[in-house]
Amino acid sequence: MGAGGRMQVSPPSKKSETDNIKRVPCETPPFTVGELKKAIPPHCFKRSIPRSFSYLIWDIIIASCFYYVATTYFPLLPHPLSYFAWPLYWACQGCVLTGVWVIAHECGHHAFSDYQWLDDTVGLIFHSFLLVPYFSWKYSHRRHHSNTGSLERDEVFVPKKKSDIKWYGKYLNNPLGRTVMLTVQFTLGWPLYLAFNVSGRPYDGGFACHFHPNAPIYNDRERLQIYISDAGILAVCYGLFRYAAAQGVASMVCFYGVPLLIVNGFLVLITYLQHTHPSLPHYDSSEWDWLRGALATVDRDYGILNKVFHNITDTHVAHHLFSTMPHYHAMEATKAIKPILGEYYQFDGTPVVKAMWREAKECIYVEPDRQGEKKGVFWYNNKL
Repeated sequence: MGAGGRMQVSPPSKKSETDNIKRVPCETPPFTVGELKKAIPPHCFKRSIPRSFSYLIWDIIIASCFYYVATTYFPLLPHPLSYFAWPLYWACQGCVLTGVWVIAHECGHHAFSDYQWLDDTVGLIFHSFLLVPYFSWKYSHRRHHSNTGSLERDEVFVPKKKSDIKWYGKYLNNPLGRTVMLTVQFTLGWPLYLAFNVSGRPYDGGFACHFHPNAPIYNDRERLQIYISDAGILAVCYGLFRYAAAQGVASMVCFYGVPLLIVNGFLVLITYLQHTHPSLPHYDSSEWDWLRGALATVDRDYGILNKVFHNITDTHVAHHLFSTMPHYHAMEATKAIKPILGEYYQFDGTPVVKAMWREAKECIYVEPDRQGEKKGVFWYNNKL
């Protein structure tokens, strides 16, 4: 790792693609959250209603323009051109709607405005439109931020220990198996997590489902809002049913369903790459603390999509440290804290597709630290 914590990812070797990736520090940092906050200009913590809405409205305008072009002009295209036009629409609309998803996610963090009721109203509307149970995920995601990097209490993409790998795991640790696993993960991973807690932390005492008000994910104070989330989803589903009845199922799938699949795929990809990297530690209860857990994340580079996704991709470290900070200040905050974070700041500019394949290949399970005395610190390995 060089200056500012930028990871120097060496070319693949015959032994392993990650042999030359330096592990990030896992010791207690020599700085505090308070010191990091002092380094950030105070205006970065200020939320502006007009500015927050400007990003949301811009995304809505762009998405509406894509929809208008598709509904108005695609039927006029000669038949062969439609094979090119539809995939282009799906990709562009999926990216823009991912930006809408990110803004609704900010509402769940109370980073949209100074008014909780406004944040919850905006978040409920737009997450429901994307079939996300707003309050349900808001609460489970809040616990993810409270327990990042904890093997016992983190909420999602909790790595398995080697002893927990299923018998068939070794048969999937090959190019074909990884291709199948990644395909399922990016197409079905998000709905499977919401409905069945797939890839989430294990819960005792009930069915861990984001749509179930009595699920063990939630406490009694939160259960009423789970009903509200479900009502929002049902309202959107009813609207989609009416649209399909009027325009046809194929129209609904083309204009809404496929872009939604792309949104879900990007959501899983972004989250996966933020929390999965050969240099990242995880901790059990004997070693975990909030600051080290929050630093066990990595910023990535998605090129032009960084802006489309409102920089959730390349400012994730700062987001985990200060989740109520609006996205439009996160780049400035990241630059301010990097000199203090030093080697604790993690950035990997590996192209996304290459990084996705490398992490799927190298990050199979975690095992205790063998290089030091910290038995409560776990690192990724792939030797089955």
